[in-house]
Amino acid sequence: MNTESIKINDTPIILSTGIYDLLKDHLRRRKLSRYNEAKLELELKHAKQVLRNDLPADVVTVDTHVKVKEIESGKEFAYKLVAPAKARRKNNTLSILSPIGVAILGYTQGAIVQWEMPEGIRKYQIEEVTKLSFN
Repeated sequence: MNTESIKINDTPIILSTGIYDLLKDHLRRRKLSRYNEAKLELELKHAKQVLRNDLPADVVTVDTHVKVKEIESGKEFAYKLVAPAKARRKNNTLSILSPIGVAILGYTQGAIVQWEMPEGIRKYQIEEVTKLSFN
């Protein structure tokens, strides 16, 4: 596989130390395609780790509501990203370890992210990031 074509954004992803460790563990389990594995390894190598309380408000992380637009089709999607154990279809929540979750974790609003999905490599723009509020 030619990993030369794998590009990461100029701005490194920003992750809390807990999410960073979770992604490292996810990589070790080899659950990603070779393309995504190589891309995530590269992103983690350049990632900025901060304490969860120090994460900027517009960074995609656990317990965030994210609107993304697929660049090619223009389709928009909204996701509520939660910890893997809390993800429930009936609550309309999605695990941060789902394919789109892993793809956008650590990126900020406005970022364009490229990730391999079952249908092939797709580009997404992160349109909006807001913290989920739990009552």
